[in-house]
Amino acid sequence: MRPVLFALLAASAVPAMAQAPTFTTPAVYAYMKDLSSGTVLYAKAADTRIPPASMGKMMSVYVAFEMIKRGDATLDQKIMVRPETWTKWHSQGSTMFLSPNEQVSVENLLHGIITLSGNDACVVLAEGLGGTEENYVALMNKAAKRIGLKNSQFANTNGWPDPNEFVTARDLAMIAEATIRDFPDLYKKFYATESFTWGKTLGKGDAITQPNRNPLLGKISGADGLKTGHTEEAGYGFTGSAIQGGRRIVMVVAGLSSFNERIGASVDFMNWGFNAWQGIPVLKAGQIAGNAKLAGGEVPEVAMIAPRDMFVTVPRGTGSDRKTKAVAVAGLKAPIAKGQKVGEYIVSVPGRPDTRLPLVAAAPVAEAGPLLAAWLWLKSLVGM
Repeated sequence: MRPVLFALLAASAVPAMAQAPTFTTPAVYAYMKDLSSGTVLYAKAADTRIPPASMGKMMSVYVAFEMIKRGDATLDQKIMVRPETWTKWHSQGSTMFLSPNEQVSVENLLHGIITLSGNDACVVLAEGLGGTEENYVALMNKAAKRIGLKNSQFANTNGWPDPNEFVTARDLAMIAEATIRDFPDLYKKFYATESFTWGKTLGKGDAITQPNRNPLLGKISGADGLKTGHTEEAGYGFTGSAIQGGRRIVMVVAGLSSFNERIGASVDFMNWGFNAWQGIPVLKAGQIAGNAKLAGGEVPEVAMIAPRDMFVTVPRGTGSDRKTKAVAVAGLKAPIAKGQKVGEYIVSVPGRPDTRLPLVAAAPVAEAGPLLAAWLWLKSLVGM
């Protein structure tokens, strides 16, 4: 066989490599993650520290959601607008148009923060739930560490320019992911609201309705969050999310030059995430992927199941030659709680990093009682 022909035949026998699709964005900083698989689809200066602008309000909201979930706050709880707070914030950037001494519910303040980006609403909420804004900021920084932010620090609740406050595109995406994961009902209730009415105009006293600035709402199917931001130093930014066909994507763009450029960049980026990549289902929620052996339990092994519908994300048109395997955590010992992570489902696609998806225990496993433990020990001695 001629060498050239042999080379051609050999090349045709090799599976197609799943090279990542290319993308160009005018954003100085950008990041995208497919939450259905945990795959990072794009990163551009994603770990560079930047001012958060109003995207920092997502951390304020996260802390409020956390307090509501714990029962430390309620949606119908009323907070008074202190005259001093109103004086400082009623005309500083975006506003909810609160009035001094007004009693406002936590629910309405959250709409004022999320939908209207009200700087005044952030501080009023913080003072009502934290005692002072400083106390609330401390809660924000503690929560940031808990959810794994590596490169962020908050100095106020609304993203007002401060040299001691910074985030990264990756960390902003982590706040969005944690909000969606930890508070799905509250996320659904607040973040996709298209407009909100609060306050009255001077003179005629007409009700003031303001639209949500989210550039994806009405333009991307399944768009339902999260938060825009803009200051002179930070430029225009946006942290957004959308879900289509079971795939949820979180994206961040920042450092854009105009309101309209933010709209175009955000829509183009999210469209690329859904169109250039595809999610291939690999496990259904509750599906058994294998068994994990464990020591000291009433039973010798536990079924490993998918905690949710699982996908692998690959460039569109690839992934048919994938390989999968379930691997248990080494050295598992009873007791095991139902839903505890006990293994990983590893999906390998040529040309792509392995996707490692969590597997959890299908049922609890208690420690073996003294008699059973003695019997298991005896069996191990004699090789039964």
